[in-house]
Amino acid sequence: MESKKITDNRRTPNYKRIYLDMINTRYPDKRTACHYILSKKELTMLDVITVNEIIFGKNINGKRGPSQKHRSYDKAAVLQILDFQKKHKLNNTELAGHFKMSRNTIHKWRKLFPA
Repeated sequence: MESKKITDNRRTPNYKRIYLDMINTRYPDKRTACHYILSKKELTMLDVITVNEIIFGKNINGKRGPSQKHRSYDKAAVLQILDFQKKHKLNNTELAGHFKMSRNTIHKWRKLFPA
């Protein structure tokens, strides 16, 4: 028997197209605020989070919504977040509060990608 190479056929959504359609149909007043980010060739996960906050606003009183629990970050986004921590001299708690995520997640990332 020959071994078959298993490929991962999962694809990421085209966030740029999704947000452009959403802005054109429901939120035309937010077009100028999102223009710089959506004019990029490819969007990073942090760009997607930023556009989402521009369109829908931040959560009231810092409460997490149900969609906050199911975010996923690629390696580039994790490295950008850790770079943000270095640049702004934040500890894990402050960084977790800024990006609205768990301190344990930040700690795990710091162990996986040491400086």
